[in-house]
Amino acid sequence: MAISKFPQDVQAVFSVPFLDLKAINTQYKDELNSAVSRVIDSGWYIRGRELANFEQRFAEYCGTKFCVGVGSGLDALSLTLKAWRQMGLADVGDEVLVPANTYIATILAVLDAELVPVLVEPDEKTFNMCPKLAAEAITQRTKVVLPVHLYGRMANMPELSALAERAGLLLLEDAAQAHGASLCGRKAGAWGGAAAFSFYPGKNLGALGDAGAVVTDDAELARMVGMLGNYGSQEKYVNLHIGSNSRLDEIQAAMLLVKLAYIDSEAAKRTIVAKKYSEGIRHPLIELPEWLYDASHVHHLFVIRTTHRDALRTHLKNKGIQTLIHYPVPPHQQAALIQHFRHLSFPITESIHSSVLSLPMSPVMTNEQVNTVIDACNLWSPF
Repeated sequence: MAISKFPQDVQAVFSVPFLDLKAINTQYKDELNSAVSRVIDSGWYIRGRELANFEQRFAEYCGTKFCVGVGSGLDALSLTLKAWRQMGLADVGDEVLVPANTYIATILAVLDAELVPVLVEPDEKTFNMCPKLAAEAITQRTKVVLPVHLYGRMANMPELSALAERAGLLLLEDAAQAHGASLCGRKAGAWGGAAAFSFYPGKNLGALGDAGAVVTDDAELARMVGMLGNYGSQEKYVNLHIGSNSRLDEIQAAMLLVKLAYIDSEAAKRTIVAKKYSEGIRHPLIELPEWLYDASHVHHLFVIRTTHRDALRTHLKNKGIQTLIHYPVPPHQQAALIQHFRHLSFPITESIHSSVLSLPMSPVMTNEQVNTVIDACNLWSPF
């Protein structure tokens, strides 16, 4: 009996889909097919030449010395935290500062590493971790600061990295939504002791399946992450640590090698869409995200806010426009995490989660589709 449900074809339902992955990947179809054939013909499908080439090129792209391909973005976070534990830099029960409004994966990684997530309210203007509130949350048990570059906008890394340095804390970037973003001349991934990336198909740099990576300048950390994701082994059949199976396979590495060449041009197209939205949407009940005229935001998502979200979402759906909510339930209210955050309240986070709505955002959106979204937003009447 099948457990998974094949999703309905959104193209048949929405004239403006939220994200048209088929159209994105079709642009590079010949190159992707060639890459797959190259892997098939090689006869080597795990930890081979494609992975080595991708790891080298993605590290260079991020401005780091090392990249270790893993199975997912969640694994990238979890394996980094576990590696720091193996290296004696953190211990069971140590605390990790995490944005209260992040996706649940960030918190799951902390728990998987047997560490304690301490939720920090975000800056309501940027949706990212507030350095002031992060400083106030530090205790004697705090070992890691884990900012998330939410929606593709980089967190305030100058202040957060300075905070981590002053307090003697490890700094791990959750860069799952911020491939290619840059702040003060440094890319996302090059600010902390390590950074975790997801290459889930919908990301700005998306594979054609699950995939992730850790980037770092620390050779020992890179070695440890690689071992922990390979059954705790560096040499076949010689297991030094309790590890798991989390490896970026050759076909996905080959797909990512193709798409890495286009990441900056796709980000530029996303920026054009975001600018049109920012200049065109003028409804008084729709709060737009702060517009940035630099490369610190790669517009993985374009997230608006309104106290009448359900009404707006229904209106847009009736106009053939698909929207999503990132995210409808805050982590501390998820059934899976209630035992960890019982009786805690995070008003800013709860307000964000009750009012955000993500508009279609894609590098292949047409001008007509963008204008359709703008016009529909401006013509909306919630009463």
